[in-house]
Amino acid sequence: MTSEPSSHQEKLASASWRKSRFSGDQGACSEAALLQDGRIAVRNSNHAGAGTIFLNRTEMEAWLKGVKAGEFDDLGSQDSATPMPVGLSPIPAA
Repeated sequence: MTSEPSSHQEKLASASWRKSRFSGDQGACSEAALLQDGRIAVRNSNHAGAGTIFLNRTEMEAWLKGVKAGEFDDLGSQDSATPMPVGLSPIPAA
């Protein structure tokens, strides 16, 4: 994951951002875009200027596999919280 200098903000503005259909109309929106250099940019669509994280394809694949395996389910809304999978432990709060 890397940060992006502000001089590249125009590239982010012209990127083709995709938002999950599960984002709904309650403002729970994150979005991702494939950049020309092959990285994937991820940001909060409600606060696009607040920051963007950049992942390479290997990092994004690892993240997606973890999401699909339910490794992050406990981070979702309280209504849909499920127990953490066996073998995983939460990261302690700082």
